[in-house]
Amino acid sequence: MNQVSKLFRFLKPYWKKAVLSLVLLTAVVIMDLAIPRLVQRVIDQGINAHNMQVVVNTFFLMLGISVLDTIFAIGNNNYSVQVGEGVARDLREAIFLKIQSFSFGNFDRLKTGQLMVRLSNDSGVVQRLFQISLRIGTRAPLLMIGSLILMFNTAPQLAMTMLPLLLITSAIIAVFSIKMGPLFLTMQQKLDRLNNVLQENIAGVRVVKAFVRARHEGDRFEQANEDFTERNIRVAQLMSILSPILTFALNIGIVIVVWSGGLQSIRLGNLSTGQIVAFVNYLQTTVVPLMNLVNLANIWAAAIASAGRVNEVLDAVPEVQDAPDAIVLPATGRPQVVFENVGFHYNGSTDGSILHGITLTAEPGQRVAILGATGSGKSTLMNLIPRFYDPTEGRILIDGVDIRHIRQDSLLAHIGIVPQETILFSGTVRDNIRYGRPDSTDVEVVAAAKAAQAHEFILELDDGYETHVEERGVNLSGGQKQRIAIARALLTRPSILILDDSTSSVDVETETKIQSALDDLMIGRTSFVVAQRISTVLKADKIVVIDKGQIAAEGTHRELLQSSPIYQEIYASQLGNGVNGE
Repeated sequence: MNQVSKLFRFLKPYWKKAVLSLVLLTAVVIMDLAIPRLVQRVIDQGINAHNMQVVVNTFFLMLGISVLDTIFAIGNNNYSVQVGEGVARDLREAIFLKIQSFSFGNFDRLKTGQLMVRLSNDSGVVQRLFQISLRIGTRAPLLMIGSLILMFNTAPQLAMTMLPLLLITSAIIAVFSIKMGPLFLTMQQKLDRLNNVLQENIAGVRVVKAFVRARHEGDRFEQANEDFTERNIRVAQLMSILSPILTFALNIGIVIVVWSGGLQSIRLGNLSTGQIVAFVNYLQTTVVPLMNLVNLANIWAAAIASAGRVNEVLDAVPEVQDAPDAIVLPATGRPQVVFENVGFHYNGSTDGSILHGITLTAEPGQRVAILGATGSGKSTLMNLIPRFYDPTEGRILIDGVDIRHIRQDSLLAHIGIVPQETILFSGTVRDNIRYGRPDSTDVEVVAAAKAAQAHEFILELDDGYETHVEERGVNLSGGQKQRIAIARALLTRPSILILDDSTSSVDVETETKIQSALDDLMIGRTSFVVAQRISTVLKADKIVVIDKGQIAAEGTHRELLQSSPIYQEIYASQLGNGVNGE
């Protein structure tokens, strides 16, 4: 209940509609409770007394109540739907915005499939809770309470006879409701697993086909699907058992009423036919809402499980946050970037540090190349500059200011990044290039594309800059996507430029052209170039060789050829034997 109550804040903007919905529902309940009493009146005062006027008057009264009941019920449904959908919309938006605030470390723990299920399925379960609660959540208990009161008012002795049956029925419902909660939580977890497998396969479908692993992935999905189905069947089986039990209890109650009430009517004459009929109706409006409460209990059980999972996202604290005294980074144009004894390991683990003891200075306007084998920590080191992660040891300074004391939006406004994995969004090529600067002119977009050696191939596309980029950029080659990503970074006019192996998907000739264009663009900017090709780093002002998370060597190309065995080995393996080349 605590998990659900934390989400009540999403109901506040719609409290007037919620109250109006409950008022209409209360009126509907009152009118529903009046019908059995009016039926009693027709039987006892009309039919048995042969009074046609009572029958006619009661008929028109019941007809009017039925019309009002229908109008109020429609109004209740309308407002409850508006409230439920409004809560769901706001909840989805809150989850989405929260995800946008997450640091990379948060995404390491909360997987894509899990977040997708929580934004779509779990928010839908919470929405259904609010919506159904405004319809049957209040109607059922009001009908039960009203019916019980009127049962005692109609025939007190019969009501006392029914009381044990009602208590037993309520206990059965409570037991089933307690059992349902853990089942719904497990069902949501199974759905998480199913969506994770699905998301991985859609994202990696090319790898699956390339390695002929469709059967293996089909088995994985089948297992996850089977687990989810088995849990759904278990829930459905419990619900299918409960409904016949409640129907049986209602039928037993009707039999007891007819038997006991008939005997009282015949022997004692203290019960009329109309009273017995009204009592049976009130008994039905007591037990039937119990069945509705079972469905509501299931919805609550599912909602409690989903609310806990939604709150896990909403309550998650981004690992990287602005300090209370965070400042705006001044626009110096040529910032100095300093790493002071920086260390890092993922998820707070003290085992297997990725980086340790990194001390490095990039002077204003200097081009620093980061070279090393795959897995040496090059990309991780670059992810620390824009604060995608915070270092677990040491600090990083920009113009003498610890980046943890700089506002993140201000810091990122000074940094242009071309990531190792190129991500393009659905939209036009032009939209993707000016993603970081939506207000840029067409002239600026073209200039950035030319600098990234992308202009010529863009013009060759069917619609040029207006060509639509399909999902994940599948209608473009890897090299084309990388060049668009480079243009996107250049258009932001960053004072710090990070190229994370950004020419790995282009041929040597195109790489040479891009490097030539970047030579001019990097003037006046502090640049970091992560590369595995040694040809990419030859013109760097400083080359840093990373090995096993540490700086193994540092210097210019010429200096490293003379002093670093690791660099000599890389050079010889890529550009030829010998170590005296330049």
